[in-house]
Parts: sequence; structure tokens; C-alpha cells
Amino acid sequence: MLWLGCQMVGCDGGASPFAYVPANGKVTYDDGSPLPKGGLRLQFLSLDQSNVAELHPRPALATIDEKGLFENVTSYKYGDGLVRGKHTVAILDAKDEASGKLLVPEEYTSVKTSPIVVNTEELPFEIKIPKP
Repeated sequence: MLWLGCQMVGCDGGASPFAYVPANGKVTYDDGSPLPKGGLRLQFLSLDQSNVAELHPRPALATIDEKGLFENVTSYKYGDGLVRGKHTVAILDAKDEASGKLLVPEEYTSVKTSPIVVNTEELPFEIKIPKP
């Protein structure tokens, strides 16, 4: 019964119903200087309203290194990338622990308010952020 139930709702041993594109890139301030620390995370949210069998792609995550580079964007399995199309991007963990100040403007810290939009047709991504 369990096997039959899984087959009916789409359990397939962990495969995603979406196709992914490996994604990487670089994040800098708009003057070209690197962000002051590595370890910040990027969150990607697909803007594609289409879906597969009433499912929507998961938000993806990546970690920015001390040079501003990121790779291994992960949506479903480590390093799988992003679904094709446009994505809103937010910078998470963007607070300096010592001063408590944000390293990016506040609107860039949530996919609901971030003005950053990338397209998988334009890889690698070059993301520019204004200094706060």
C-alpha cells in the first residue's frame, strides 16, 4: 500500500520534477569592491509562474566567499543549480557581527523586497549591490 501511495503522489526516490541549470557568479558593490566578508548567503526565488503538476520550484541557496564568488547554487540537491528563467535574489546573513550594521541596503535582504533579478540565460551572474 505504501508503495502504491507513493506512486500516486509522485514519490520517486528523491528526484525533482524540474530541470536545473548549474549557476555561479560574483557579487560586488557597484563600485567593483568586494563585500567586506565571506559567508554571506544568496537566496534565489524563481519568478516563473508556470509549474509542474501544481508544484513550484524550491528557493535556491548559495554561499558567497571572501572574494565575492559563489558556485554550487543548490535548489534540490547540492550544486544542482536553478530552474531556467528569472529569479529574484536576496542576500542573507548580511549583518556585520561587530557593529550590527547591514552590509547591504535593507531591501536586498529579502526576496520579497530585493530589486536584484537574474536570468539563467545570462550566466555567470554579475550581481552589483549599492553600498549602504
